[in-house]
Amino acid sequence: MSLNFNQYAVEGNTFIKQYAKELCIPEDPERAGRILSSILHGLRSIISVEESLQFIAQLPMFLKAVYVNGWSIKTNKKRVKDMEEFIDLIRSIDGKTFLYDFESDEITEDYIYSTFLILRKYVSSGEMDDIRGGLPKRLKGLIFDHIFV
Repeated sequence: MSLNFNQYAVEGNTFIKQYAKELCIPEDPERAGRILSSILHGLRSIISVEESLQFIAQLPMFLKAVYVNGWSIKTNKKRVKDMEEFIDLIRSIDGKTFLYDFESDEITEDYIYSTFLILRKYVSSGEMDDIRGGLPKRLKGLIFDHIFV
């Protein structure tokens, strides 16, 4: 297997530009990268290691890299019951820039739903359904509520 890191970089940069455009922040791909990373790490924090491994198996290399960056599988799963707590988790992961990156709950929810919609290009419906099945009742809409609108 040949590792073509330049190709991964090109694909990653293309993706992040399209992602920033989807989030309506095309002029700020760096911010889009922080948003993507925070949302993926938030998801990683609330699903099982087994589900994470099944999820990332379907991602392209550039998204796998974002997902696993800083990951310790020994970290305990976070208990998040609803969207408000998920937003708080994402903001805490984002760190000092959260006020700029996630300026309101409404915008943050839009970013979350847009992210999961975009991930559907890479991850099968079955896998997304498996992830949804493991989420708390009040977070199940995270995966599907806005996908088929």
